[in-house]
Amino acid sequence: MPEFTIETTYHLPVFRHATYSADTSEAACRLAIEDKDWSGQREDYESSGETYVTGIWEGADAAYRGQAIPVPRHFEEAVQRKAAHFELILGLLKIMVSDAKAGRATASEWFAKSEWAIALGEAILDDAPGPDEPAADGGDPDA
Repeated sequence: MPEFTIETTYHLPVFRHATYSADTSEAACRLAIEDKDWSGQREDYESSGETYVTGIWEGADAAYRGQAIPVPRHFEEAVQRKAAHFELILGLLKIMVSDAKAGRATASEWFAKSEWAIALGEAILDDAPGPDEPAADGGDPDA
């Protein structure tokens, strides 16, 4: 049976409590963000993020020793999947609004891509694998 080395990661929140003198809460927030002194930091293990896959290699103990295998989208970090999906949806929306403003019909491949993007967005929200991306011509990718 084949073996794979899988690298997984999670984000561990680190926090600090500090007091700042400022005229407003916004000014105090700015001071806190700009403060580089983290000597009083604490780790918050109870609020750690999801575990996600950051690397895959064929073989035992093979991390960084050969060609990495692409991580299936579903196993990537959810917040990164959502951010990439937001960029995709924004691009599709810009195309469709531009077509509508110009009074021209939107090409069928953009509708196919939009339907796929909707299904992918639903899969991301359901923490499920998404559908395959449609072919460039808007047809079946397996045809």
